[in-house]
Amino acid sequence: MTVVDCLREFIAEKQLLSPQDRVLLAVSGGKDSMLMAYVFKAMGYDAIVAHCNFQLRGKESDLDEELVREFAETLQFPIFVNHFDTEAHASVHKISIQMAARELRYTWFEALRQQEGCAVIAIGQHANDQVETVLLNLTRTTGIQGLTGIKPKQGQVIRPLLELSAEQVRKAVEEYNIPFRDDQSNFSTKYARNKIRLEIIPKFEEIQPHFAEIMLQNIAHFEESYGFIQDHVSRLRDQLFTEQDGWIFLEKDQLKAHIPSAYLFFELLKPFGFLKSTLEDVLQVLDREMGQRFESPSHELLLDRNQLLIRRKKEAGAAQMTWHLSEDTLAWHDRVFSMRPEEVIGYSLGMDNVQVDAALLQFPLTIRTWQQGDYFVPLGMSGRKKVSDFFIGLKINRFEKEEIPLLINGNGEVIWIVGKRLDNRYRVTENTKKVLTLVCK
Repeated sequence: MTVVDCLREFIAEKQLLSPQDRVLLAVSGGKDSMLMAYVFKAMGYDAIVAHCNFQLRGKESDLDEELVREFAETLQFPIFVNHFDTEAHASVHKISIQMAARELRYTWFEALRQQEGCAVIAIGQHANDQVETVLLNLTRTTGIQGLTGIKPKQGQVIRPLLELSAEQVRKAVEEYNIPFRDDQSNFSTKYARNKIRLEIIPKFEEIQPHFAEIMLQNIAHFEESYGFIQDHVSRLRDQLFTEQDGWIFLEKDQLKAHIPSAYLFFELLKPFGFLKSTLEDVLQVLDREMGQRFESPSHELLLDRNQLLIRRKKEAGAAQMTWHLSEDTLAWHDRVFSMRPEEVIGYSLGMDNVQVDAALLQFPLTIRTWQQGDYFVPLGMSGRKKVSDFFIGLKINRFEKEEIPLLINGNGEVIWIVGKRLDNRYRVTENTKKVLTLVCK
């Protein structure tokens, strides 16, 4: 089987793209990416070539660009080149040169992909890159997932050469007489990946000449094992998690019956982005710290009485807003408040629609959430009650507290705990002469 047939079969098997798809080919000028461009032409794909000149190697970088331009012209593929000030980007963002180059190229590739109507971005990584990646991940805290290597497709990025070894790539380039340039930085052991390729793997090959092949088999086994774990975790997640109004609820007793270790807890909550160390802290205080909150970059977790609650972090909005008499409506977060005068005197329901004695209101009013020290006189009562105690009586958790608006009079008194209870001082009585209906939706 030719290399072209091998890659065509791999693309179909892994469902990397369809024959009619347009492809962005990331071509550096090295063996791998130049072979990839050649093969996509041989398979008859509609493609464009994207080349990054990171301006890190002076004349050598320009010679790489020149070669890629000439090869793209030979293949009759449109070519796009971007020159980056990589060192400046690394300095500004305080990251390594390698990380800066990665950020720059993938950001540009995605923008170009959308601009040119490409379905995917093709990267020229091969099987030996798989082995290097797994060995590199062993030096990091990636867990079992890090041992599964590089995926053939991640989002809009595909890696169609993963079926080929470095030796197969070398032979194909030679057979098809494909021009290429070696990046001399690939031979410097100051980079961790190069050190693994040039020093670590040869040592393993002294012990086992077929080390790369065996590692690829191991990677396949790791992937199967990880898939098995994820299937179990997914079923357990469906069993334990309850979702309502965008919140996730986990009953503590049910959770404890299924969580023998922090690892499984981490896998269960992985979609929410919590660090394993954070979840270890959660388990430490699971039965002791009601009301404690933990955060990931995207979510918040709250320990309540009998449950764990998880919600997505909300975008920062106005902590409080003033409501003037001239404003019939006012938007506050995802709620809309409205007021209207009434001719007929009714009764306060204490939910999302209440009537108040308009003569007692002092504008502007304020809409905000609960604060320490807030108190009110619940409708039907004569004595004061702390709002926090009122919430406790209703078993309202901390997340809910942070979302329930309070309507505050100009004199600082609570008029209405929205959706829960009106303050008795502002109710409509037989002496009320002007009624105002307040609505929150």
